[in-house]
Amino acid sequence: MEQASSLQITPIQQSDRIQSLDVMRGIVLCGILLMNINSFGLANSYNDPTVAGGFTGWNLYTWITTNMFFEGTMRGLFSLLFGVGMFIFLDRLTKRGAGIKAADIFFRRLIWLLVFGLIHGYLLLWTGEILYDYALMGFLVYSFRNMAPKKLIVAASVLVLGGMIWNYSDFRASEKLVADVSLIDSYKAENKELTKELEESQTKWEKFQEERSPEFIAEFNSSMQKGYFDVVSFLAPINLHFDTWMSYRYGLWDVLSMMLVGIALFKLNILSGDKSLGFYGKMAAIGYLIGISINYYELQVVLNGQFSPVAIAKSNLTYDLGRIATSMGHIGLIMLFSKSNFLIWLKSSLASVGKMALTNYIMHSVICMIVFTGVGFGLFGKLQRYELLYVVFPIWIFQLILSPIWLRYFHYGPLEWLWRNLSYMKVHPFRKRGPQPILSTENLKPVKP
Repeated sequence: MEQASSLQITPIQQSDRIQSLDVMRGIVLCGILLMNINSFGLANSYNDPTVAGGFTGWNLYTWITTNMFFEGTMRGLFSLLFGVGMFIFLDRLTKRGAGIKAADIFFRRLIWLLVFGLIHGYLLLWTGEILYDYALMGFLVYSFRNMAPKKLIVAASVLVLGGMIWNYSDFRASEKLVADVSLIDSYKAENKELTKELEESQTKWEKFQEERSPEFIAEFNSSMQKGYFDVVSFLAPINLHFDTWMSYRYGLWDVLSMMLVGIALFKLNILSGDKSLGFYGKMAAIGYLIGISINYYELQVVLNGQFSPVAIAKSNLTYDLGRIATSMGHIGLIMLFSKSNFLIWLKSSLASVGKMALTNYIMHSVICMIVFTGVGFGLFGKLQRYELLYVVFPIWIFQLILSPIWLRYFHYGPLEWLWRNLSYMKVHPFRKRGPQPILSTENLKPVKP
């Protein structure tokens, strides 16, 4: 009995994979790089293009386009897919009779993911790394796995509301800071002594201005163009900030909420492509109508406010509503693509990229470390915002070509294989017995409407 049970505790086989999820994962991974490239190559200008990288002409158009359609949505969908992956992982282990061992494997898997995240951030020099947060939030997901879809959506909504309340608090704080700065100017003009509260506001404002100054950006660029160990030392405090305060600030509201939404949508058979073409068409139309309208409003707020801290904080008041609605539109469109006969070859390549999501995600950082830091070409801060796309597109093409070729000879991506071995504490087959066709339509047939 023990032997039979242990035989059932195996990783998900290729035949068990859901095509629509792999295709979506591949698309989202490409979109993640489209957004992350701004932090890979520029200093402190992710939200504010006036700081570095240019904010006129093609640079402004690039910023507008990515913020309208991709900001927050790619990260949201990545979180959503991770939540789905964890649920499927647990569900299939349970159905195979793993019992309590399913929990052992699940939590061991998350512990190793946390380790990967720390290595990714501190040693591979990516301050925007997300695996660490996924591991932390993954520990909480376990308790939600058996919850009904409606309850999952309610729980996610409560979390999103918590994040929106925090955003409102930040907005009011920004308003107060700007008002205090104006008051400080009047105090100084009248030679009046500043109160302790105004002194604190002055310190905050000076730090804010310093981090936007040309001198600070030039020093940041120079630090990123140094040798490997110098860059590790320079980024360590930034990574520490992301792994502590930023995880606390955004983990529950941003990451965990989308994980729960993903599990709910999967349980409703939406992410598996089982719904009709009409359903996904309506999902895309409604999602985009609401989401892009909100995103457009936010852009106007920021542009009319000339990228002031109050304008950016005000745009964040509806940020979660816009990004979640647009994400639902993306899901509808991707499901339509997955169910179609359109561009089968591209669908196959995207699915391969998705099957190797961990490897390809880390590969982004390795390539960008070589391109931007002093480890390689030292181009950090030297490219304009639109020119960063010249780095993005070749990486897309490279991974779309490499991933299906790799999976022709190997069962998994190298990091996926390592992660499985560490999770199950045993070595799994890596290389296939013989090369498989690069373009296989066996698992890429359109899902019936």
